[in-house]
Amino acid sequence: MKFLGNVLATIIGIFVFLMIAFFGIVFIAALLGGSDKVTLKSDSVIELDLKKISDDYAGKYEDPWVTIFSEQKTIGLTDVINAIKAAEKDEKIKGISILNDESSLGMAQAKEVRTALNEFKKSGKFVMAYANTYSQKEYYLNSVADKIYINPVGDMDFKGLSSELMFFKDLQEKSGIHMEVIRHGKYKSAVEPFLQNEMSDANREQTTALLNSVWDVIVTDISTSRKVSTTRLNEIANGLLARTPEMAKAEKLVDIIAYEDVYHNDIKKALKVKADEDYNKISIEDYTHNILTTSLEKDAEDQIAIIYAQGEIGSGEGDVNTIGEGSMRRSLQEAAKDKKIKAIVLRINSPGGSALTSDLIWREIEVTKKVKPVVVSMGNYAASGGYYIACNANKIFAEKNTITGSIGVFGVLPNFTALATRVGVHTQQVKTHENSANYSPFVPLDEKFAAVTLESVEHIYKTFVIRVAEGRKMNFDQVDAIAQGRVWSGSEALKIGLVDQIGGLNDAIAEAAKLGKTKNYSTQNFPEYKKNLNDLLSGLPFAKSKEAFIKEEIGAENYMLLEQIKKSQQMKGVQALMPFEIIIQ
Repeated sequence: MKFLGNVLATIIGIFVFLMIAFFGIVFIAALLGGSDKVTLKSDSVIELDLKKISDDYAGKYEDPWVTIFSEQKTIGLTDVINAIKAAEKDEKIKGISILNDESSLGMAQAKEVRTALNEFKKSGKFVMAYANTYSQKEYYLNSVADKIYINPVGDMDFKGLSSELMFFKDLQEKSGIHMEVIRHGKYKSAVEPFLQNEMSDANREQTTALLNSVWDVIVTDISTSRKVSTTRLNEIANGLLARTPEMAKAEKLVDIIAYEDVYHNDIKKALKVKADEDYNKISIEDYTHNILTTSLEKDAEDQIAIIYAQGEIGSGEGDVNTIGEGSMRRSLQEAAKDKKIKAIVLRINSPGGSALTSDLIWREIEVTKKVKPVVVSMGNYAASGGYYIACNANKIFAEKNTITGSIGVFGVLPNFTALATRVGVHTQQVKTHENSANYSPFVPLDEKFAAVTLESVEHIYKTFVIRVAEGRKMNFDQVDAIAQGRVWSGSEALKIGLVDQIGGLNDAIAEAAKLGKTKNYSTQNFPEYKKNLNDLLSGLPFAKSKEAFIKEEIGAENYMLLEQIKKSQQMKGVQALMPFEIIIQ
């Protein structure tokens, strides 16, 4: 027994040693990796590949282990744009090469990158682009280049914009799973697929207007860069007249049809590098890391706080992909108390989410405004709850192709009564009071419950409209007329008073500095998320119980039905069991 005990102790000791060694190596590697700096050589070209960049803000965490053990990105799009700005004056940088870039950026983000590249070109340095194939979005970004190359056997997608919606009304009837919808706003189309089998006139109207507005931004920018009229660009899109390299060149959308080696040789010529030598390149990620550019003036005493709100709005702390009241309210409070911070920019990239959380953030902005000015910068979208947290800012900036508005609310309640009946499950309720039972997905929707829920939806909608009216200096009827859940592009939102000015994040920062009465300033990024390694691991499937994982995947109601069936199957033999289960809610 003693021998077996010694063997077991040895095995455990080896295991513990290996674990400590592993974590130690990872930690040291992370520390060393964080200090790596790629040498920037003279006459270098930045390779602008944005495949790994999607968020404006990469995020910061109090616990360094979260960054080490997650796939946390260390730079965001804002850092990249600041790096391009810094490259304008960097004597070692001679140009930028956009090579087969396939980013996941939204249209408003792509426009901000285009704006930065246009400013870069004014320094006299070149921007060149090459791709084997051009998607429509990538061509929009690449079209800013001085010269555009395309592979001889490549193709170009240039055909206009479209939107495809799926409808589930018949599927609900066939499956027995019905979504009870309670909403305010004839344009609140997020729930329309559950109500009918085709697009409503109101939804078609707003979608058509939105697509046309965003397309106008695209063709206007391409027209300016390529010296092709918007009329001709629309003819090209309508007739698919740029689908091959030869057709694209004939329409002046590209300059040179060639293989990639020709493209690199032309860059060598521009740099006066010999044909048999390589030219100096640095990736945009390495360049951004090198200059550590997250501020405008690093030596300045004054600061402008940039608080990033990106993702859907929900409860709790939030993280780089979700907006929670914890991190948002804490960031606003810290910025308000910091005497060095003279103004705040709230950068929003959100389709909305929880109405309650939106109102909590709105309230914190209302309190913060009494201390320091708050300017909003809208990214790809700041819609519904995303607009809710923007509406009371001192000033609102949006790109022309930002999606905003959607001032409306709704509730969706899944109901499985038909499905349960079909498979032989019947549900009845026993109550102490008339309204004591919560909503059950296994009982037909009660008219009184529907009325009370609609009352809540109407109350939230009214509150939403009042918030917008007060923030935008409008009356209730004026806001209600442009609300009803309708979405607007940034250029449309400017005309109807939902935003103040067209511009990107840097424009919003400049305005915040003006309102904060400072000219020499740096920027400080927020939030710093209070999440630790346990929070990170708890989100992984292997760290969850079987029950928690199944419940998350199929939903609490489905899980409850599954458990009841499972229990009934396990009842073998004589049972001494209560005849019913009481759940206090």
